[in-house]
Amino acid sequence: MLSTKLRPLLKYSLLGGFVGGTLLSLHGNQYQIDSIGIVRLSRAAFTVFQIGVIYKKDLYGKGLDKSTIEYKELKSICHKRSAEKLLDLCCTNKGVYIKVGQHIAALDYLLPSEYVETMKILHRNAPTNKISDVYKVIKEDLKKDPLEIFSNIEPEPLGTASLAQVHKATLKDGSVVAVKVQHPYVQGNSKVDMKTMECLVKIMSLIFPEFKFQWLVDESKKNIPQELNFAQEGHNAEKMADMFKDVEWLKVPKVRWDLTTSRVLTMDFVEGGQVNDLKYIQENSINTFEISDKLGQLYSKMIFIHGFVHSDPHPGNIFVKKNEKGNCDIVLLDHGLYATLSEEFRANYANLWLSILNRDRRAMRYYSSKLGIEGDAYGLFACMVTGRTWDSILHGIDKTTFSKNEKSFMKQNFTGVLPKISEVLQNVNPQMLLILKTNDLMRGIEHTLRTGTRMGAFCVMSQCCVKSVYNERYKKCDRKMEKVRVTLAEFWELFKIRVYYTILSLKQISVNIFS
Repeated sequence: MLSTKLRPLLKYSLLGGFVGGTLLSLHGNQYQIDSIGIVRLSRAAFTVFQIGVIYKKDLYGKGLDKSTIEYKELKSICHKRSAEKLLDLCCTNKGVYIKVGQHIAALDYLLPSEYVETMKILHRNAPTNKISDVYKVIKEDLKKDPLEIFSNIEPEPLGTASLAQVHKATLKDGSVVAVKVQHPYVQGNSKVDMKTMECLVKIMSLIFPEFKFQWLVDESKKNIPQELNFAQEGHNAEKMADMFKDVEWLKVPKVRWDLTTSRVLTMDFVEGGQVNDLKYIQENSINTFEISDKLGQLYSKMIFIHGFVHSDPHPGNIFVKKNEKGNCDIVLLDHGLYATLSEEFRANYANLWLSILNRDRRAMRYYSSKLGIEGDAYGLFACMVTGRTWDSILHGIDKTTFSKNEKSFMKQNFTGVLPKISEVLQNVNPQMLLILKTNDLMRGIEHTLRTGTRMGAFCVMSQCCVKSVYNERYKKCDRKMEKVRVTLAEFWELFKIRVYYTILSLKQISVNIFS
């Protein structure tokens, strides 16, 4: 027990530490009271308290039978009100809060639809900072007045994301560039914000005890520091451009290193339209199937061959444009978030995909266990990987068009296994989390383009899987004859794939002619 003399000393020491910490935080944020940690933490805590009151008073306090329609309707109303409170918090605190809010918006099968639909606005309308704030960051990092560097910076941003916004600008020599500028105070507040978000997630787990959300916190802690380092983003862009230097149709804007820091990224400006802009695509006579096939090829090679995967392929980060030959170029933007996959992981994931394509349930179970998923959960995991129903997987996903009925069926049935999905996400190999996110975003683009089943993309993916698997086997060979056998086996598998997909394509053409 503390003595009566020590208690006041401890009390005032804690108070002094709190005041001192607050003053330091104020100084670090240039005396912007709204951006300091204690204000943001208090705002978040109050929001959580309000959400708790909504559920306790307006839902659980009514004493309604949970099986009644009245209870379900009231629960939906409480979800909606709580989601709006959470959205307000994200828009007010900005930065990391918006990033996590965007994650919530992507959890279609894991959270109530009221939360998902409410938070989706953050993908389209992230809060924008004033141009004066943009100038301030540029001046601090580049050590010059922006008008000494640029002859013009367009005040209206080309796009605004959770951590930064992009402006079109013209250099003094007439070169047109895109300048990505980090939102002020995001970097300074990120650590405090992540701690706060971890507390919020723990409280949400109390509200929804059947769900496990710690994986979301762990991923955010790992990924956000990467995304906040724009110099690293520049290096990622250069690595991607070098990896695919022989692919003429892939364009990665060149980094202007003399105008790049950890908070400012300057790249050559590239014209084009967003990959989901159907009006732009139609006006420029771009073939949507060509877009889907090229994206499929690009991401299959990233995942299975290179193990370095652009992991934020939402429509705002992928542009398309028609080249001089009349074909489609893919422009890849925003290189802040990449998944680096180990060779062992790539081999296991490739084998899983081959087992799914071959409808081999025993192999599906085995390679799912290699990726952290044990027992009968392998079926659910296969559905999450492919975005298809179990029935479609058993009938061959390369031959089945993803229909609206199938999507509706999945949503209805996935709702009943939400706790199992959250358990899968908690247990799966962490490298898989960004791949699942990437797969979902790619499927969303394909759905918007209405391209359906893409034989060309499936063929390339199958080939990449085989190459990844046999590359791993080749490395384990000690003798020359073993290497020859593995090389011949790989050649035979690739030959069978080419023949198989050629026959499928011919069948599809004949169906289209006579239908």
